[in-house]
Amino acid sequence: MSRIGLTPPDWLVRNLQSQQTPVNRPAVARAALAMTLPLAIGLSLDQPAYGALASMGALSGVIGDTADAYRMRLLNIAIPQVFGAIGVTLGSLVFGHGWVAVVAVTCVALVSGMISTIGAVASVSGLLLLLNSVVGAGLPMPGDWWLAPLLMTGGGLLVLLLALLAWPLRSGVPERAAVARTYRTVADLMEACGRPRYDEARHAVTQSLNQSYDLVLARRARHHGRSPELTRLLAQLNAITPVVEAAPAAHLSGTPLAPEIPEAVRHLAHAVETGYTGPTGLNLPVPVSETARAVDHALRHAAEVVAVPDVDPRGVDDRLGRPAALGVRAARAARNVALSAGSWRYGLRLALCIGLAQALVSIVPVPRSYWVALTITFVLKPDFGSVFSRALLRALGTVAGLVVAAAVLSQVPRGWWDVPAMLLLAPLIPSLTPRGYGYQTAAITPVILLLSDVLNHQGTALLMPRLLDSLMGCAIALVAGYLLWPESWHTRVGDRLADAVADTARYVESAFGDSGEGARTRRRLYRDLSAIRTEFQRALTEPPPTGRRAAAWWPLVVAVERIVDATTAARVRVRHGAAQPSAAEVEQVVLQLRELADGLREAEILYAVRTDLTGPAGSVLEPLRQEVAAARAITAPT
Repeated sequence: MSRIGLTPPDWLVRNLQSQQTPVNRPAVARAALAMTLPLAIGLSLDQPAYGALASMGALSGVIGDTADAYRMRLLNIAIPQVFGAIGVTLGSLVFGHGWVAVVAVTCVALVSGMISTIGAVASVSGLLLLLNSVVGAGLPMPGDWWLAPLLMTGGGLLVLLLALLAWPLRSGVPERAAVARTYRTVADLMEACGRPRYDEARHAVTQSLNQSYDLVLARRARHHGRSPELTRLLAQLNAITPVVEAAPAAHLSGTPLAPEIPEAVRHLAHAVETGYTGPTGLNLPVPVSETARAVDHALRHAAEVVAVPDVDPRGVDDRLGRPAALGVRAARAARNVALSAGSWRYGLRLALCIGLAQALVSIVPVPRSYWVALTITFVLKPDFGSVFSRALLRALGTVAGLVVAAAVLSQVPRGWWDVPAMLLLAPLIPSLTPRGYGYQTAAITPVILLLSDVLNHQGTALLMPRLLDSLMGCAIALVAGYLLWPESWHTRVGDRLADAVADTARYVESAFGDSGEGARTRRRLYRDLSAIRTEFQRALTEPPPTGRRAAAWWPLVVAVERIVDATTAARVRVRHGAAQPSAAEVEQVVLQLRELADGLREAEILYAVRTDLTGPAGSVLEPLRQEVAAARAITAPT
């Protein structure tokens, strides 16, 4: 038998590959306590169903407990709990009302899909709104109509309380740690200059800068610049940016930097993390070239900013723009959702699948039929990634989770023994979730089945119906939410890359002008390119031909990143003594980039073409011209 025939396809391997991430031990401890305590209290009061509902609410809080900063934990956990309470209330009000329940849950699905396009917090809120409405419409709730939402919200708020316990003692520590991590990734970048691992290090810097700016600016929007600590952190982030800008010039020189340079950045990272404001005592080599002068000047500037105890907020620029007030952002988001074709399209996809599932289980008797819609809700969240991949991983994760659940339900006596079982199962959720969706499903499935058994006492009889329900939900999501929508078969990498190339043309124009927008444009470009990388990785998990088409774009993604790097390097060299390129020379590069962007919007398949891009010998733009020529050689309008 041929070995090739036994080799799994690349897209399947990518779907099943575990992501190596560190375990968040405090989150693991919070999950164990928050999900076990309500169950124990319910058993002690002889109301195990109440304890199970509170533990279900805690489960939603555990899923949202992913932020480092305390204020972000507050938003990530508290706001979704409000939507979850609304969802379970609406669902319980239409429980047992036949087609009224079908219409109601379908409308909730439409709203859930639409608000998912706003952002991360809104996405989780929409998820809980739909999940809890499905549970409320499919499962009889104990007590009065208000009791279930109260218990579930209480469980989620218990997670929040545990997550915020150290806030008075550690306020600002996560933000400071994030900025210090950014400095360390920059140190790794400087160490990688002139070496093959440079591209990977630069991508890590982009991600770290994005996270740090998001964290600091999110809090600064609330403090309106009055917090000296946040102002200082923002100044430190801005100060490391010139070092990042000098890295491409150092890398293009082809010679690794002296080891004292990355060591100096790590020394500054330690000062940032500890809050030290004394003399930094940098030991830097004497600069002997334009690039070396740029690196030296940027590092000494960063050292000065780190050493300053008090920063004037009027002199600190928000490189990406400070977020608007919460009310302004809410109104803007509501307007965008109502008028966006994308939000309506996502909402209609989700509503169609949920409506089909609810109608199917209303016509065909399916015990505990709410599980079908629950599966669709998790699989078809449009902002959560590839629908195909999530359906596949959901099915595999459910099978793995059912194996664990079978052992628990068959061997653990019902009652107080459920408490130690939950104490062992709950920590698996935050431990396995970062590894991938399939792992998260495998961890959540036995927990939900254990809580379901507390509510309905079905034991192992739950297992096979749950597997059947999950497979039905995956099938509906694949057919009605994936195959019937032509956009599912096409990757969006090309369109987004065309926009990035057009933005790169504007960056080249601003980099050698007097607009002062170069640094801000570069940061936005790298953020966009980081999002394109994420979209590319997502597209690779699709089966052929979508995944194969996405793979063809990868050389161009790298080429555009190098064009931005080459532009930044030229800009840095000009600022430190190199001759300014002529306007005609800059315009020639800009024109080529705009033609490339137009061609990408029209091309479905990449064609190699000849390109002719020349200029004055010895020009600072020569490396940039080479990178643009390489990109044009990959694709161009035909």
